[in-house]
Amino acid sequence: MGPKNIRSTYTSTKLEKKLIFCLLFFLLTTTAEATEYIVSPFPSDQSGASINGEEVIELKDFTIYWQFLLWLAAVNILSATDMLLYPVKLIFPILGFQSTDHINVLDNLKRYSIYTHIKSRPGAYLSEITKKMSLNKGTVQYHLQILETHNKIEVYREFGKTRYFQNNSTFGEEEKKVISALQNTTNQRIISEIRNGRCNTNATLACEIGVSRATISWYVRNLKETGLINETKKGKNIIYSINPSYQNLVEKYG
Repeated sequence: MGPKNIRSTYTSTKLEKKLIFCLLFFLLTTTAEATEYIVSPFPSDQSGASINGEEVIELKDFTIYWQFLLWLAAVNILSATDMLLYPVKLIFPILGFQSTDHINVLDNLKRYSIYTHIKSRPGAYLSEITKKMSLNKGTVQYHLQILETHNKIEVYREFGKTRYFQNNSTFGEEEKKVISALQNTTNQRIISEIRNGRCNTNATLACEIGVSRATISWYVRNLKETGLINETKKGKNIIYSINPSYQNLVEKYG
């Protein structure tokens, strides 16, 4: 297994601004009051004097705008959180990465190039993409993870390799199997020779392709396990043939 991909999700600046605005709006609307006052001239210059002989008690004003203080505290907390996350956010841009959402998945030039390559070459695998894009393995893995997470591509594992296809329901499971097998040059030669009827035994295939019989046996065994090739015993020889269920797909992608 390759190194695990780690994705960090950050609170965006726009989200913070929206949160602060909503909190401020809530506090202002809950504290706003309308009171009707009737103002008339006070008959005396003495503060706290009675007008009609009633008892007057002077009260101290302890009004504290706690809502404003709460809002101020919220702003400070959000700012402190952003400051704590800033060093972590800074690491990814330095490495050439950027945070993404569903809107800008393909806005990244490297990611778009990887996606385009997979779209034009179904069944592409990691080392192939890395070589084609001239990028390091970690960067390609990161962008592949983003594309998979946002359902732009799908993963298919066969013949010990992880391959990638465009996620648009274009390819069925049998198609993926045939395409993946034909990505390998030796598999392609073996299937081609068997289809043409020129070579259909281990010995003749080894001679025609120019590899050892043990090598042919290894490739043929994999093709049999996936169901692309059938074998029948004829005397001392084992004859290989294309599975009729995959005949049309082999001709289509072969």
